[in-house]
Amino acid sequence: MKSVLLLGCSALLLSPVALTLSAQDVHGVHAPSMDKTVQPGDNFYRYANGTWIAKTEIPADRTSLTGFSLLADVVNKRVAGIIEEAVKANTAPGTEKRKIADLYASYMDEQAIDAHGMAALKPHLKEIAAISNQRELATALGHTLRADTDALNNTNFHTPNLFGIWIAPGFNDPDHYTPYLMQGGLQLPDRAYYLTDSERMKTIREKYVQHISAMLKLAGYDNTDKRSEGILELEHSIAEHHLSLAEDENIAKANNVWQKTDFAKNAPGLDWNAYFAAADLAQQPDFIVWQPTAVTAEAAIVAATPIDTWKDYLAFHLIEQYSVAISTPLADERFNFAGKILTGAQQQRPREQRAVALVNGVLGDAVGQLYAARYFTPADKAKVEEMVHNLLTTFHARLENLTWMTPGTKAEALRKLGTLQVSIGYTDHWRSYEGLNIEPGDLFGNLWRASLFDYHYSLARIGKPTDRKEWTMTPQTVNAVNLPLDNGLNFPAAIFGPPFFDPKAPDAVNYGAIGTVIGHEISHTFDSEGAAFDSQGKVRNWWTDADRAHFDASIEALAKQYDTYAPFPDLHLNGHQTLGENIADLAGITASYDAWKTSLHGKPAPVVGGLTGDQQFFIGYAQSEGGKAREAALRQQVLTDPHSPGEFRADTVRNLDAWYAAFDVKPGQTLYLAPADRVHIW
Repeated sequence: MKSVLLLGCSALLLSPVALTLSAQDVHGVHAPSMDKTVQPGDNFYRYANGTWIAKTEIPADRTSLTGFSLLADVVNKRVAGIIEEAVKANTAPGTEKRKIADLYASYMDEQAIDAHGMAALKPHLKEIAAISNQRELATALGHTLRADTDALNNTNFHTPNLFGIWIAPGFNDPDHYTPYLMQGGLQLPDRAYYLTDSERMKTIREKYVQHISAMLKLAGYDNTDKRSEGILELEHSIAEHHLSLAEDENIAKANNVWQKTDFAKNAPGLDWNAYFAAADLAQQPDFIVWQPTAVTAEAAIVAATPIDTWKDYLAFHLIEQYSVAISTPLADERFNFAGKILTGAQQQRPREQRAVALVNGVLGDAVGQLYAARYFTPADKAKVEEMVHNLLTTFHARLENLTWMTPGTKAEALRKLGTLQVSIGYTDHWRSYEGLNIEPGDLFGNLWRASLFDYHYSLARIGKPTDRKEWTMTPQTVNAVNLPLDNGLNFPAAIFGPPFFDPKAPDAVNYGAIGTVIGHEISHTFDSEGAAFDSQGKVRNWWTDADRAHFDASIEALAKQYDTYAPFPDLHLNGHQTLGENIADLAGITASYDAWKTSLHGKPAPVVGGLTGDQQFFIGYAQSEGGKAREAALRQQVLTDPHSPGEFRADTVRNLDAWYAAFDVKPGQTLYLAPADRVHIW
């Protein structure tokens, strides 16, 4: 349902030392990372990762250092090689390899950016400056609509634009693509950055106003201090009406079908006809409005706010979005705020690495097709498929043996599991970039055209039959995802590398790492959100009242458990915000443990390095969660991410009886839970 990795949209953090040493024949548990002076029952995360954490310094250009980021570095070096080959190939204009080469070159050509970027921006700023009435404002706002939200696959519920759109299978008709309208309007990461009164957040808002002023001044505006105050005030008023992440994840409240004619009645204040016409949606009869109260409030704010303030807002958001393509001073100023202030990064990543990320973002499938052919072997795929089979078999048995679920509910749960589509490595349907014009020396134009290309690609799918084999990630993405509307899973090729997956590692460690990831994604099918979808991907209540009450009571206990975790004295986790991911972690590790045991066929697991098989399994899991983040980045994660930080994801083990036996955890130790307090769901 949601991506299992991503830090910075963070999640599963991997063991960097285990990864970096894997090339030196270190396979399985990495003992030097451990701190054996710590009792597993007091702090299992530190026991598994403490020495590495103590000795590791985060590089100046990083906000965190994790196995995910280091595995991504390995993948990106491979991608850089693919791009270099594309540059040398000098293929004919219009070919995908030529587009890869030209896009990369346009980002690397700072001289061309500084010479032409501002000139490319100015016609758009002139259009904004010419706005003189509410209809023209609605038209300008409609021109900003993009397919830049993805609620269920990437937990992306809002956009810096006034609104965002997501084209996906319909809640009520999963066999056809439907447009979902999402809240937007905030440039800072989350509503909490505007509404929280802590000294830290007040300082960030002060720095933000200074940043807005600096960006506008660099773009040639005057009176920028006053303009920046007005922009912050406008965004603050929008933030007051945004739904929180925990509220956004409530599927029952998200299924609001509005006819196009309903918008003027339900959300007065915005000229919706002009807005939708500008967004090329004039003929679309209906939408699913995910956050109706936010949409209603934002439309009212459009009418209540002076047009001049909106013009400043639109200009700043445009400059902010395209700063890297306009001028070096603008790009540097954006990093000084978005990088240094918001995440704690001290310097930018090397330009070549940023260029690789840009090419991956714009031409992901073109690069991915080349990556998949070269870096994912049939033998690795076969081994992973065997693990997937074992995990699915285990889940099936666990569902069959549930004593609290009634036969009718259980039958639909088993149908969901039986029809689950698991895709490994890469898609069978590569996306074409025909029609996307990429020019060397024109980064602004390339990004502008690519944004519109993606938008119209998404709009063109509305009403068409759902492609249930469609992937939402490229093969070179170190991640995994559950797709509830497709009842499917995607495991990109790039995730199958150390320390997630190592063919030379003991099975116990592989099941603790990649097996838990596979189980995590399978279990999203039945988490607090996945439970809202039936076997066809339709939003439908397939539970009896008694079954749902039992399920809700169990997951509420897990939410309360995570509410107690505090990475900082002034900041606790929100157990409901992270509930779906925490359920998936718990169910994933539970199922993977059972699947590993089954794979032994009654034989004892080998002892390796003095560690039993059970110990290797659980340490492998905890090391896969290991990482180190800057304070600003970690705080941002807690406020904006549905995943708990790695330290607390590792604490999931305290709900498994087998963990207590493996490490002789006793009452009185910090992580000890009495058997009655251990949460068991699936």
